[in-house]
Amino acid sequence: MTYQETIDYLFSQLPSYERQGAGGYKPGLQTSRDLDDLFGNPHKKYRCIHVAGTNGKGSVSSMIAAVLQMAGYKVGLFTSPHFIDFRERIRVNGGMIPRHKVVEFMERYFEMHYDGAPSFFELTSTMAMDYFAQCEVDYAVIEVGMGGRLDSTNIITPILSVITNIALDHTQFLGDTLAQVAGEKAGIIKPCVPVVIGESCEETHDVFADAAQRGKSPITFAQDEPEVLQSRQAVLKTRNNGKLRAGLTGDYQVANINTVLTALAVLREQGVHIPAESVKAGIENAHLMTGLVGRWMQVHDKPRVVCDSGHNIGAFPQLMEQLKRQQCNVLRVVIGFMADKDVQHLLEMLPKRAQYYFTQASTSRAMKATELAELAAQKGLQGRTFETVVAAYRAAMADANEDDFVFVGGSMYVLAEFLPMVNS
Repeated sequence: MTYQETIDYLFSQLPSYERQGAGGYKPGLQTSRDLDDLFGNPHKKYRCIHVAGTNGKGSVSSMIAAVLQMAGYKVGLFTSPHFIDFRERIRVNGGMIPRHKVVEFMERYFEMHYDGAPSFFELTSTMAMDYFAQCEVDYAVIEVGMGGRLDSTNIITPILSVITNIALDHTQFLGDTLAQVAGEKAGIIKPCVPVVIGESCEETHDVFADAAQRGKSPITFAQDEPEVLQSRQAVLKTRNNGKLRAGLTGDYQVANINTVLTALAVLREQGVHIPAESVKAGIENAHLMTGLVGRWMQVHDKPRVVCDSGHNIGAFPQLMEQLKRQQCNVLRVVIGFMADKDVQHLLEMLPKRAQYYFTQASTSRAMKATELAELAAQKGLQGRTFETVVAAYRAAMADANEDDFVFVGGSMYVLAEFLPMVNS
């Protein structure tokens, strides 16, 4: 198989939630365990850090990986989804898995004649764990795909579990209350393995505390004694790490960095050597060291263009408040959502004083731009509709002058079609 044939198989032949929605979701651990056995239990050959949560998983995973890398360790990083290249999901010390390694893994898989029916995520998470073993990484930071308890990655026994926060998302799978969602995320808590909770609330605190108590797992709530004491223009004053400059500048990153610093403190308690200078360098350069994109990411100046992948009720409030504070002549918003999100409530948070360019990603899960515009009009938001993300962005840029601000977002799938254009 060529690399392109391999990628075509992965995306077209395997069940995939990202492509199909509910029809592609395959909960449960048995297939992942089978695949893990077939490939010789690769995740047992290095130490893992497991990261779950509704929002911030990718940022927290990337920052932890960057800090460990700066401390001199070889670090694997598994995240999802990707924006441009499938190989973004699987990295070692920031470098993407080589194309020939993707092909080799699939050839080995076919030669094993496994009689099960793995999903896209089950197979790619196994690919990541196998590649990390081949690279002889010291640590692997593994981001959960969805939920936690039944997620394919939950076959690992990490040295640390991290749960960033809880909000209502994927309610058809994880539950329609914060406590139910927290229960699913808490499924990554392993007996006697420390766990860090980034953000909790009255409905979720006891869910996590009870799960940790049952497993005799030491638990730390990052909010109780926050590491980040003050934040101003991406400069953070911290309790134990001096002043740090954040490379990720979205307002919501303050809570993520607080979670990361707490997690690093717990790792140090376990004897992991992490010098102070590694923390500073990793926090400041995480996006450069791990390839993280789409988090309050500026891609153009005059007009200033920023994109962000925030796409649910948990991520949107802070994101929209930051957007509303931007000093500009005209705010222009290129926006599209997935139809299975709580679009009505997301629209209520968007700024009223803006020009909108309603669009849709090229996936069957996307809400049609015309339907989105109709719903937006009911909320007092006016604009034009475009059948493609590229057309919407080009129209916004054609209308903009250098003092305007252009925002692109609403969905990771919107960014997946936007970023290749601006990077070309």
